[in-house]
This record gives sequence, C-alpha cells and structure tokens, in this order.
Amino acid sequence: MSILSENKVIIGAVATDKFAAIRMAGQLLVDAGHVMPEYIDKMIERENNISTYMGEGLAIPHGTKDAAQYIKSTGLSIVQFPAGVLFGDDEKAYLLVGIAAIGDEHLEILTNVAMVVSEEANMERILAASTPQEMIEIFQSGVES
Repeated sequence: MSILSENKVIIGAVATDKFAAIRMAGQLLVDAGHVMPEYIDKMIERENNISTYMGEGLAIPHGTKDAAQYIKSTGLSIVQFPAGVLFGDDEKAYLLVGIAAIGDEHLEILTNVAMVVSEEANMERILAASTPQEMIEIFQSGVES
C-alpha cells in the first residue's frame, strides 16, 4: 500500500471549522485502510491538547501517542482548502497533511513534508494544484524517496 495515493487527496475542499477539516483528513486514512475510525477521535484529541497548525498555511493533524493501537499501516492524506480553515485567532491553514505512522516512521515523514512545504515555490504549486495527481507529484519526491 502506498503512503500517498490519489484516493487520499482532496483538492478544493471546504470545511466549517478545523475539526471538520481534521475529520476529512482522518477519514481519507480510514477509507484507505491505514487506520481504524477511532484514530480520527485521537486526531481531534491531539488538536484539543495542542494545535497541529505549523505556520505558513500548513496543519499536520495526527493522533495522540496512545493512538498507535488504531494504526494498521503508515499513510498520508492531503486536503487542500483554497479559502483556508481557521486554526487559531488569525491562523488559516490552506493545506492539511494527515499522518498515521507506525513506530518512528512519523519523524521521517514530518521531516520530508516540512522540506517540501518549506520551499515557497512548492507551497505555491500545492495551493494551485487542481488535481490529486498534481499534488502527489509535488510531494512524491520528498515523501516517497
């Protein structure tokens, strides 16, 4: 099973709030078979404890430490929000990267995602992407190397 594939990417999403956005990212992981539905609750729990907003329009929702029991395999989901989703008083996320990882694999994934989105040109391409395939091409070199 691929860490990232077209069935785990949503382009042009709209959410009423950050919790709806996180649920979208989590549901993609559930539907792809990476996690059990309970993992989404752990993603929400993490967000309630500490924001997963990373700055620069990026949020990386993931489960709490005790969520490991609900992870079947490592996977990523990507949801693009052209209008943004409020994650704080004035912090809007335009991109959510949902992560479920076995063991310490999340550290490598987080590093790779951070490297991809830290380049301004990549973030512009990510926000302008109009198909899941475009989005995957941007991430593929950094995430699935």
